[in-house]
Amino acid sequence: MIPYGRQEITEDDIAAVVATLKSDFLTQGPAIPRFERALADYCGATHAVAVCNATAALHMACEALGLGPGDRLWTSPNTFVASANCGLYCGATVDFVDIDPRSYNMSVSALAARLEAAEAAGTLPKIVIPVHFAGQSCDMQAIHALGQRYGFRIIEDASHAVGGTYLDSRVGSCRYSDITVFSFHPVKIITTGEGGMALTNDPALAARMERFRSHGITRDPALMDGEADGPWYYQQVELGHNLRITDLQAALGCSQLDRLDDYIARRHAIRERYDAALASLPVITPFQSPEGRSALHLYPIQIDPARTDKGRREVFEALRATGIGVNVHYIPVHTQPWYRGLGFAPGDFPQAERYYAHAISLPMFPTLTEAQQAEVIAALGSALA
Repeated sequence: MIPYGRQEITEDDIAAVVATLKSDFLTQGPAIPRFERALADYCGATHAVAVCNATAALHMACEALGLGPGDRLWTSPNTFVASANCGLYCGATVDFVDIDPRSYNMSVSALAARLEAAEAAGTLPKIVIPVHFAGQSCDMQAIHALGQRYGFRIIEDASHAVGGTYLDSRVGSCRYSDITVFSFHPVKIITTGEGGMALTNDPALAARMERFRSHGITRDPALMDGEADGPWYYQQVELGHNLRITDLQAALGCSQLDRLDDYIARRHAIRERYDAALASLPVITPFQSPEGRSALHLYPIQIDPARTDKGRREVFEALRATGIGVNVHYIPVHTQPWYRGLGFAPGDFPQAERYYAHAISLPMFPTLTEAQQAEVIAALGSALA
């Protein structure tokens, strides 16, 4: 089976983890701030807070921005459920903004129209979470301008996009957002096994996220109620969670980060071969924006119903039968049973549903060989014949 995504673990990665196993710290040690500092410096951000996964990072970011009951969070329906669930964890109301049919990211024009209507109705969101689907940045400059006009805060869900760029900045610089969140799941660009990171340029947000990931506890005398009993003393000053990442994971992340640029270059070489080889097939290949460089976490095609009578399921099953581990990203969140129970229904966000009806993610990972890619391309051609 050729999977749609796969991690690469090198001898350097193994050595980094083994060295940490032999050290004095397996968790809450020096590898974590080293990983945080390295990624913040790479992205051009001031602060980074590492946690156990990107879902935790999204939740933590919402809490840091004060999202709560009575507030509203908007995100894209073309994402994994975590991008929306983080709002529900805080007791907020969640809604969606339909996608652009070319980029598959949140549509700026749809967002602008929704905001205008929400302002008139008194239902503006407190937080908007644009999702950089497949590794390509949303139009953050335009979304930021809308945030300035309508007063909402912005969390970039860049779970797919570490190593990508937008305009003249790396994704994660937080130039157009309050917080950016990355994922280090094994199918992502770099991995820590499980893991996530939240980046920000706001020291107060960083400090609050650091407390939230560790039970809401502080040792800072300035934040304590009364005098400390001694050097061992700490206080819980707010309700937090245990979202900590381990030093083992952080050591792996630091090692993987050394190869991030090489991974992105390799993914683009794979994309270029796909683009050329699939040009004659009845599929729509993913648009690449000239405003940035995608991290290319995914290579999602659409089966073009105008040029073939083959359905997505038929093609999907034919590829799986030949050992090509394709997948589908994503089932629109608003069509999930939990969200239907909140009042959403099929038809609410037609662009996301139209994309989903025809989408298949082809294998995309740095160690995909030319021979394997040729096998994928041949199998897709046969399935569409």
